[in-house]
Amino acid sequence: MDMQVSLLDRLFDSGLLIETGVDGLYGRSGQFEDVIAAFERMIDRFGGADGAEAIRFPPGMAMSYFEKSGYMKSFPQLAGTVHSFCGNDHDHMGLLSCMEEGKDWTKEQKATNIALTPAACYPLYPTVAKRGPIAMTGGLYDLQSYCFRHEPSREPTRQQMFRMREYVCMGTEHHVTEFRQKWMDRGVQMMEELGLKVEIDIANDPFFGRAGRLLANNQRDQNLKFELLIPVNSNANPTACMSFNYHQDAFGTKWGLNLEDGSVAHTACVGFGLERIALALFAHHGLDVKVWPDAVRTALWG
Repeated sequence: MDMQVSLLDRLFDSGLLIETGVDGLYGRSGQFEDVIAAFERMIDRFGGADGAEAIRFPPGMAMSYFEKSGYMKSFPQLAGTVHSFCGNDHDHMGLLSCMEEGKDWTKEQKATNIALTPAACYPLYPTVAKRGPIAMTGGLYDLQSYCFRHEPSREPTRQQMFRMREYVCMGTEHHVTEFRQKWMDRGVQMMEELGLKVEIDIANDPFFGRAGRLLANNQRDQNLKFELLIPVNSNANPTACMSFNYHQDAFGTKWGLNLEDGSVAHTACVGFGLERIALALFAHHGLDVKVWPDAVRTALWG
């Protein structure tokens, strides 16, 4: 039995994760949620004084925004959309008949105007763009949302529905790259307080297809994405638990995000994979939080 399945089975046996019948879709126990809540308070401790505007979007976003984002050009394999029954009484009878006969009843489902949110920051850009020019001092936003990515797996750190906490900065190139570096330093400090071994490395997003390989190479060549890696499933293949991304002016151009002087805003973000960090803590310190090192418990619960 490989270590990934072993860890997942231990999480199920302890009740920390709850099986639902779908790989990568799990319930969480109260103890698991308490660890995530404590870690989010830790995030607030490190970033709260920065004065970010807190916004919480639902786990779905307008299809029009989703389409304009270009997500389907880069990550069609990960996307999810919300469908619903839109038929009449006759269609409903046919649907029920299909279900009784074990046939495909989903053919009567039609796409709604909602897409599942792929990253917490995606609804933010059109929202800020509608407000008008961004102050020359920049904009800073604190987000948290459930996100969806269609990659079913028995690896516990690769879930289809998971929570992402993000800080997003909009401003000049200097402003946002300074923001990113600050959070890279903070991320290492936070993980040190939690007793977790980390490394930061250049990374790329999982772009799709041949054109995607070119985008991935470009992203790495320009140092646009870094990840904070923690061994969870294995030491040989550590898990990305935080990401630090510089988008240059790509989102500013796409969404019409301009600064008060008329220039296009640059953007950067730091993302925390909340479930992944909780899993890293359980994998390293044990499945019973009562026996975690005192320093780790103090960092989380004071």
